[in-house]
Amino acid sequence: MKKISIVIPAHNEEGNISLIHQRIKSVFSGLDNYNFEIIFVNDGSRDKTQLILEELASKNSEIKFIEFSRNFGHQPAVKAGLDFSDGNAVISMDADLQHPPELIPEMIQQWEDGFDVVLTNRKYPKEISYFKRKTSEGFYKLLSKISDVDLKKGGGSDFRLLDASVVEVFKNFTEDDLFLRGLTSWMGFRQTSVNFLAGERNAGESSYNIKKMMKFAFTGITAFSVKPLYLAAYLGFMFSALSVVGYGIYVVESFVSGTEISGWASLIMTIVFFGGLQLIILGIFGIYLGKIFKQVKERPNYIIRSKNL
Repeated sequence: MKKISIVIPAHNEEGNISLIHQRIKSVFSGLDNYNFEIIFVNDGSRDKTQLILEELASKNSEIKFIEFSRNFGHQPAVKAGLDFSDGNAVISMDADLQHPPELIPEMIQQWEDGFDVVLTNRKYPKEISYFKRKTSEGFYKLLSKISDVDLKKGGGSDFRLLDASVVEVFKNFTEDDLFLRGLTSWMGFRQTSVNFLAGERNAGESSYNIKKMMKFAFTGITAFSVKPLYLAAYLGFMFSALSVVGYGIYVVESFVSGTEISGWASLIMTIVFFGGLQLIILGIFGIYLGKIFKQVKERPNYIIRSKNL
């Protein structure tokens, strides 16, 4: 029998752990040719998530857990689950039940048909705000355009199936700022995607606020593209040329009309504008330099406090 490992990051998910276990168990009760294990990764939860995991693990042999020493983030939590999985295929999904376990049989079927990576293409229900849908779509379209990875078809979700051979490649990655969605597309292999309708969060509140989403966006862009650096250079050349041409026209006009060159307000505005532009360019360079600084220290992506594997 083939074994399917299911990796589920959990941060303050005490109200969802038992339910997602029941739904996954119900799904596999109809799949006679597969064993399964669920690897929960407790990402520094402050509620009763760990106590529930320990209790469930003591009663159900298919449940494993990894407890982090603190909150390291969603992507390192998924990476930890992949590192300790040993299934013929590994499925990663969120604990909040927005990723429906009932889609697992279709993902497994696509895998059996010969695909190494089965992505999921998330569709939002009407209840989700227009702003949420459009900002999500816009980010992945932007990332696809300014980098070498295509995230438009199924790449915008951490609900995916990976063959064991793909997982072995993942285990060798030592990047500090992980962006697994981009890495999955970048690696290649035979990939396909299936559609699913995102469900409502069952319990608790999402930890992804605007600040975290912006950080995640910057991580994704800078991890797979150096085009912002080229953009900074292009902006520098463009505005330098415009300033030379514009000031030359102004000087010629002053000679022709016999007027003096004046205008403190315009001068101050010009200084402020170009000063801001320089700060933006320095900020872009600083982000890349900071990523190099963090990478060369070679600190681990996560620290494990306890585990039951």
